[in-house]
Amino acid sequence: MKTSYDNTREHLLEIGHQIMAAKGFSGVGLNEILRTAGVPKGSFYHYFPSKELYGQAVLEAYFSAYLELQKQLFNDSSRPVAERLLDYWQQWLLCNSGVCHDQKCLVVKLSAEVADLSEAMRLTLRDGTDKVIEQLSDCIRAGQVDGSLIVTDAPATAVMLYQVWLGASLLAKLHRTSVPMEQALHMTRRVLLGR
Repeated sequence: MKTSYDNTREHLLEIGHQIMAAKGFSGVGLNEILRTAGVPKGSFYHYFPSKELYGQAVLEAYFSAYLELQKQLFNDSSRPVAERLLDYWQQWLLCNSGVCHDQKCLVVKLSAEVADLSEAMRLTLRDGTDKVIEQLSDCIRAGQVDGSLIVTDAPATAVMLYQVWLGASLLAKLHRTSVPMEQALHMTRRVLLGR
């Protein structure tokens, strides 16, 4: 029985996220995407002229959703900024250590793979991560204002922490353990709180 979807394009993007989070970009063929989505090839090409532009659209949708969730968490004024930031990193640890299977980080999964394969996807990843870091920096600035953070340079701290967490995520994948991310969380607490 074929399921109908209100928005075929959105459905294709969701399926792409799921498959690419598991197999990467090069490891998945168009036929697998179409079969999993239950969408004919003609419908795919109606929305996406090529697999590369499809990959770029998957990344754009991923960043749009990610940035909205990050913004909601960071703008929760009912809690101190330090608490919001530590929740953000704790969620990152959980979602990239095998506990949370639905929200694998496409930045961690695809950056090294597609940076040399697709300029369009590389630029989408670059611009998306720049926005993530910008929101992180804004949140750190808010923590400077409310006094819950000891940080003196919000932009530099945001960049450094994001780089640490990307690296920790890659090492966690290589070693199949959450230890690198647990160490990143410990270091993050020291950087933001001095303890």
